[in-house]
Amino acid sequence: MMITQTKQVSFPSLKENIALAGKYIDEICEFYNIGDENYGNILVAVTEAVSNAIYHGNRLNPEKNVRFYYETREHNLCFVIEDEGRGYNPDALPDPTDPQNIENPNGRGVFLMRKLTDDIKFENEGRRVELYFRIANQ
Repeated sequence: MMITQTKQVSFPSLKENIALAGKYIDEICEFYNIGDENYGNILVAVTEAVSNAIYHGNRLNPEKNVRFYYETREHNLCFVIEDEGRGYNPDALPDPTDPQNIENPNGRGVFLMRKLTDDIKFENEGRRVELYFRIANQ
């Protein structure tokens, strides 16, 4: 039986708080004894979501907060990241693997999140993202 734990924090939209999210991810993965094969996917995808919320959602405005939340749902770790920005349509982003976009320095975050998660949901016009990782053997 999986132990249920949740954590919810809010922090200002400062670039140094991306490292704070990494600290939370480390604690959570240690608690659930997440192996290296899954830890990397979780770290990259969740950190990318937090970075997007800080940079693109809240536009580095320290008066706007990012909400970081996680919980277990059945055999999944679910991370929820929310920002206070204007929102966007994640399905309208250009494909970063298209040859005309390969040289662009931005635009890979959502692509990476989709590839590294077992499931992903965008809500509230892109201001909220839920990232799911299966941990069935935990």
